[in-house]
Amino acid sequence: MTGLIEVSQRERVLEVAMNRPPVNAINLDLSTQMYHAFKRLSEDDQLRVGLLFSAGNDRNIFSAGWDLKAFAAGEGVDDANGFDLGPGGLGGLPEYFDLYKPVVVALAGGAVGGGFELALGGDVIICAEDAYFWLPEMQRGFLPDGGAIQKLHHRIPWNVAMDLILTGRKMFADEARHWGLVRDVVPADQLKDHARGVADTIAQGAPLVAGALKEYMRRYGHRSVEESHAAVRRAWVGQSDMPLYERMIQSDDFTEGSVAFAERRDPEFKG
Repeated sequence: MTGLIEVSQRERVLEVAMNRPPVNAINLDLSTQMYHAFKRLSEDDQLRVGLLFSAGNDRNIFSAGWDLKAFAAGEGVDDANGFDLGPGGLGGLPEYFDLYKPVVVALAGGAVGGGFELALGGDVIICAEDAYFWLPEMQRGFLPDGGAIQKLHHRIPWNVAMDLILTGRKMFADEARHWGLVRDVVPADQLKDHARGVADTIAQGAPLVAGALKEYMRRYGHRSVEESHAAVRRAWVGQSDMPLYERMIQSDDFTEGSVAFAERRDPEFKG
């Protein structure tokens, strides 16, 4: 398995860059390597945030999605279990449901098919002015079921998600910001620094809070208000299905922020 990604640690941020020219098409090797990088993020207590981007290519593509040539050659086809995208799903992130540390996605160029689904696996998306999102799967004879049909209608209005999938039209950066899919749109030469600033801001916060937030949103973010409040109440008495939320409440970090504010100093969160 050759090195298809570049991984580096910058203080508490783990940076993961896809590097499979010319268009970062995701094959099983790339997907698996990405998963192991995010697994490192999950398991290393010194790391608090992941930052995903493309190392660059000559086609101005963030990722062209699943390598259809590899698929046509039989790669990833499992007669017993169906299509095998590797651990963590397409690109190692969209189905990594035990990853409770936030991931920022810095996206320049096209996020096509599975590249769009990979971006949806992140928590915050920042894109360059030249970015676009494209789901052409219907014109290829299948659905974008590596994450798009599961998540997109939760991130943008239902009718817009249906339109993108049914027509296969491209959604450009300004429209993506209009619908709230992306946080910021910046010039391409400022993308990496801007995304690093966002990741650093998140990393300064209490890590147990970030984990508890992702846990809560996954379990109750789309439930009724009544169910959501009841779940939080159960967490406060240690009887919930949210162990990270309960751990946050019981930790020293829970009071550290208030104490630091009263003492006029920066908080020192330990996690």
